Amino acid sequence: MERTLRSSGIREPVSRRVFQVINVIILLLVSFAMLYPVVFVTAASFSGETAILRGDVVFIPVEPHVKAYQKVFNYPLLWQSYGNTLLYTFLGTAINLILTVFGAWSLSRKKMVGRRFFTLMCTFTMFFNGGMIPTFLVIKELKLLNTIWAIVLPGAVSTYNMILMRTFFLQIPQSLVEAAELDGCKDFGVLFRIVLPLSLASLMTIGMFYAVAHWNSYFTAVLYLSKPELYPLQIILRQVVLMNEIVENASSTENVMAEGIKYATIVVAMLPMLCIYPFVQRYFVKGVMVGSVKE
Repeated sequence: MERTLRSSGIREPVSRRVFQVINVIILLLVSFAMLYPVVFVTAASFSGETAILRGDVVFIPVEPHVKAYQKVFNYPLLWQSYGNTLLYTFLGTAINLILTVFGAWSLSRKKMVGRRFFTLMCTFTMFFNGGMIPTFLVIKELKLLNTIWAIVLPGAVSTYNMILMRTFFLQIPQSLVEAAELDGCKDFGVLFRIVLPLSLASLMTIGMFYAVAHWNSYFTAVLYLSKPELYPLQIILRQVVLMNEIVENASSTENVMAEGIKYATIVVAMLPMLCIYPFVQRYFVKGVMVGSVKE
């Protein structure tokens, strides 16, 4: 629109210019508030311990070294928990997407018997649930405690994401579905050959939501896991940040390193998501809005 105004010679209103300036300033402040913690933690992880304690670290490392990372990388439980979190994230996200796609596709089919009833029942679970203790008792009775399934199955489907994907499926032209059915495609054929290839943005976005949730999951592991060999990365991160687990029996010199070790562990924990996001970002902006409004 701005280019159209310029090319047509129409002078842009002052109020619009003021709005744009204010909008840019607000967005810059919000961006700074979101990015600065990441910059600070990264800088502190490479900084000297005394510089961190003095508060000298702001944007760049002070007295840089990598001793904190050496200490973190030599901590055996870190790599074991890293592997556990990768497994929980990949397996959990795969289960989430499979069930979400099948549920959304079923609810989007107008010929499905009881479609309205099942939609209402799914929506009901967004506002009411059994609670933490009944859920724990169910997991216990199913003998899922201290297993992978206790982490990936309780939250296997997000109703919000399923309804979002259902709305997106409803926006796909019905003529494409009918044409595929005339060519002999059954429901699964229409889903895998027509619908899913057109839903890449939505799939990537919802998959990112699920993956980040699994990667940051902490409370579920606290409830259902008691074996250290099954702990996810976030449990180890808590032990390092709050309990100084790596240096609790170390010398006084290493105890001084505790602050640097905390920041180094945080960087190691958030690095995979930071590396993945740029590849998903091009789908993210489109996928967040797709399916949010039904025309």
